[in-house]
Amino acid sequence: MASTFSVLVIANVTATSPELSAALRERAERDSCRFTLVVPAARGPAGRARVEEAVAHLRNEGLSVDGQLGDHDPTAAFHDVWNPAVFDEVVVSTLPTGPSRWLQVDLPHRIERATGAHVRHVVAAGEVARERA
Repeated sequence: MASTFSVLVIANVTATSPELSAALRERAERDSCRFTLVVPAARGPAGRARVEEAVAHLRNEGLSVDGQLGDHDPTAAFHDVWNPAVFDEVVVSTLPTGPSRWLQVDLPHRIERATGAHVRHVVAAGEVARERA
C-alpha cells in the first residue's frame, strides 16, 4: 500500500501563482500527496477570502488541498501548525527577492533549520507576484 505524503504549504500573495501550482503538481506526480495550505494574513473577511480563493484555485489544478488562515506573522503561522508527526515536508512560496519580506527574514531557511524537514522554496515571478508586490 502506497503512502500519502503530507505537505505543509506556506503562501500568501503567491498562493494562486502558476509557479506554486506547478511545483505542487510536480510533487503530487511523484507520490500521492495531501497539501495543507496556511495563509499568513490579517484576520477577518479578506484573509478568509484569500484562503478560500487559493484553495479553490489549487483544487481546480487537481490537487488535494485544505487551507487555513494563519497568524499574520509567517514564522508564527508556521510554528502554530507544524507537527513533524503530521507533515513530511514543507513548501514556502514567496515573491522574488526585492519585494519579498519573507526572504528578508530568510523564512525558508529558518523553517528548515528549526525543523530539520525538507523545505522547498518556490519563487512566484509571474503576473500574480507583480500585481501583489
